[in-house]
Amino acid sequence: MKPLGHLLSSRSLSGLALISLLVGVPLFSRHSLGWWDHAGVVSDLGIGLLLALLLFNRSRLLVAIVLAAWAVMLVGSVELVAAVGRMPEPGDLQYLLDPQFVGNTTHGGKIAHPLLLAALAGGILLCVLLGGHRQAAALPRWLYLLPAALLGGHALDQFQAPSEAAQWQQFNLPHKLLAEELSAAQRKIEGWLSPDDSLQAADMLPLTALDLSGSPLLESKGKARNVLIITLEGIPGAYIATSRAALSSSYPLDPMPKLSQWAARAMTTPDYVLHGHQTIRGLYAMLCGDYNKFDSGTPKGLELLNNPQRAAQCLPAQLHAAGYSTHFLQGAGLRFMAKDRIMPQMGFDKTLGRNWFPNKAYIDFPWGMDDKAFFEGTLLYVKQLRKKKQPWMLTLMTVGTHQPYSAPDAYLQRYPDAKTAAIAYLDDAVASFLSALERQGVLKDTLVIITSDESHGIEKQRLASAWGFNLLLAPEQAQLPAVKSGVYGHVDLTATILDYLRLPMPENISGRSLLRNYSSGRQMLSYTNGMLRKHDGQGHFIECDFQQICRSYASSGFIADQARFLGRSSRHEGRLLAQQSSQLDQSLLSGEAPRQYQFATRERINLKQTSRDDWADNLIGAQYLELPKGSHTTVKLSIRALNPSATGALFQLKTKEFDREVQLPIPALPVLDYGTPMQVSFGFDNDEGRKAFSFHLLAQGQGAIEISDFSINTELLAPLVPGSISLDSSSQ
Repeated sequence: MKPLGHLLSSRSLSGLALISLLVGVPLFSRHSLGWWDHAGVVSDLGIGLLLALLLFNRSRLLVAIVLAAWAVMLVGSVELVAAVGRMPEPGDLQYLLDPQFVGNTTHGGKIAHPLLLAALAGGILLCVLLGGHRQAAALPRWLYLLPAALLGGHALDQFQAPSEAAQWQQFNLPHKLLAEELSAAQRKIEGWLSPDDSLQAADMLPLTALDLSGSPLLESKGKARNVLIITLEGIPGAYIATSRAALSSSYPLDPMPKLSQWAARAMTTPDYVLHGHQTIRGLYAMLCGDYNKFDSGTPKGLELLNNPQRAAQCLPAQLHAAGYSTHFLQGAGLRFMAKDRIMPQMGFDKTLGRNWFPNKAYIDFPWGMDDKAFFEGTLLYVKQLRKKKQPWMLTLMTVGTHQPYSAPDAYLQRYPDAKTAAIAYLDDAVASFLSALERQGVLKDTLVIITSDESHGIEKQRLASAWGFNLLLAPEQAQLPAVKSGVYGHVDLTATILDYLRLPMPENISGRSLLRNYSSGRQMLSYTNGMLRKHDGQGHFIECDFQQICRSYASSGFIADQARFLGRSSRHEGRLLAQQSSQLDQSLLSGEAPRQYQFATRERINLKQTSRDDWADNLIGAQYLELPKGSHTTVKLSIRALNPSATGALFQLKTKEFDREVQLPIPALPVLDYGTPMQVSFGFDNDEGRKAFSFHLLAQGQGAIEISDFSINTELLAPLVPGSISLDSSSQ
């Protein structure tokens, strides 16, 4: 075997080019993107060195093909993270060559990182030109020990000390896919060696039962006649000083000091768990006393549209039945995620969004009202409610702390980034709102709960993506503890409010009341940041990552700054947790009956000259649907112009799966004419199941329109008889 120095001297340029491309470019891009994490660095080094060794001395054609595929995965991963904050999944691989996928959908379809694309293209060209030394001697085999040691060390580190950092900070895409495949193979082997453990009905009872066995904190019905729920977009519990102190959190910042001052006057629940991501899922769990789905299937809130019996058990419907007027007010438009239909189905008498506000916004924000303007408008709404004798329930939803974040220039100049500025702007706005409510006497007769729909997470802060908060202000504040101990979550909010008002409990709601003390712990589940987590109420915490590797910890509560690692969980524990989450994901729709949704509300829609954002400018709320395998979906659309100026308006209908565009046989939508409604129908087969499937109806023009029909009907296809012909529906 020749000395290593001799080998390198003869092929140094080729090897240097491969190392620079496969290791140097990923590491530099990781640094420039702010994704620097020791696990990610090791992942880039391990995969990069392994590919460099495998491609060294190979033919130029093979080098070109492999490097092109690797580059597409790298660019696709970076672009998807930039667009929607997640890495590609195995099912996305077929779309990585699709330019619509690679394009950043939140930036008008343009590549968000053109310099990375240029560096990769130049590096591949250089490697191909310098490669092809087929006659040279092979590299020493011991060199392969280096990437093996790096990847093995990465796996060991992940096993012993799992990180809360985002997946893209810990893995590059090829490594993530490799880890998933190895884990899947391991699970198959385990399944062959021993049968699956069966889930017993008793295993679900602690999660689904309504538990009012605790001793009440209040001796009788609460004195408040009204209910106000303030939901702050994406705010984690770590921002509340009382919560940080109670849980001995190491989080060093105090981004919301004014809200923390109000928390010191409220009953604060530090160990408060968020069960998932997405606003509509958080609102469903809060207002319907049920776990939201832990998978990417159709949200249960959307399924309420076809299940009026379950919808009638949600909190707004219960309070409406008890004589309350019920109201939902948010700063964003209502069509996204179909809140214009879901919230009324839950029992809200009035559901209002961006178009209601009579006051002017301070900032031009694509999602809707900035937080200061939102709360100022809300004060006007509360004044209107208080003029009436009827008790009321009002649920608020802010939007300013949603990406890309909303804050005035004065805040942007004072804080290091837009996110921090938006949080500070919200802190000032909600504190001013609460102070105004106090001056007006609202707090004397209103139960006020301040919480968040989800958590936008905190980098390198354990469990921050699942850490919520609950601040409760009541006329009986002196009788309530400043800090409420125990594990609670959004699933408990409905039971808590009904318990305070001493109203009957519906049949199918779950949870405990925050207004009771319990002598024993309870089970709690959450699925955030790719982690499925469970606390058993007896000091045992388990979490399973995207590889379905489960780890056990000793932890007195769910949310904890640190927990003692006990080792990898047993196969039985992991399967039980997976089965429990699957049971909680059960659809509110019965059996395999046709799934029918109607998203048209016949409201007046004023058109915009241009459509800039597939999400904020979407005219229809058909998002995150699940279309079963072996089914056929039919879509019917009808639009009419409400005035002559809408003539000539242009429309486009896009479809996305997991937030990236998919190509389906959707006909081009005709130009709109006044006096002649546009009517289009089309259908497509779902040969494979589709999840997180969304429709985006975009428009450009003037005037006003009405969408009178946007219906989606999905039916299972009957097996074809040999020799028969299947006909698809066509557009008209």
